Amino acid sequence: MVAAADNMRRALSAVPAELRESADAGLKALIEGVELTERELAKALGKHGVKQLEPKGQKFDPNFHQAMFEVPDATVPNGTVVQVVQDGYTIGDRVLRPALVGVAKGGPKATIATTGPSGGEDTSA
Repeated sequence: MVAAADNMRRALSAVPAELRESADAGLKALIEGVELTERELAKALGKHGVKQLEPKGQKFDPNFHQAMFEVPDATVPNGTVVQVVQDGYTIGDRVLRPALVGVAKGGPKATIATTGPSGGEDTSA
């Protein structure tokens, strides 16, 4: 089912924004139908506990991400996900499919923030 969700996203991404705006009524109706189908599929997956991972900008985590390549980028911390090649999904607390990502290389070292039991920063150290 997640492959079908990927294909819906690819179909929508294939239509350039300028074509969407200048499209005739038939093409606009087709695009709206694909968008509606994508939303309904996401809602059905969500009812069964399937959630899409959103790793862009997060620190690379091998438990949820699969690194496909490194991107030289000194503007973001080393080890930060800068590109998502394929969306990942979880079902409950388990990984259904890891996100395929590109990871920054060459930036400053990523700082590790520790959190206390309440989710706030742990200042007891």
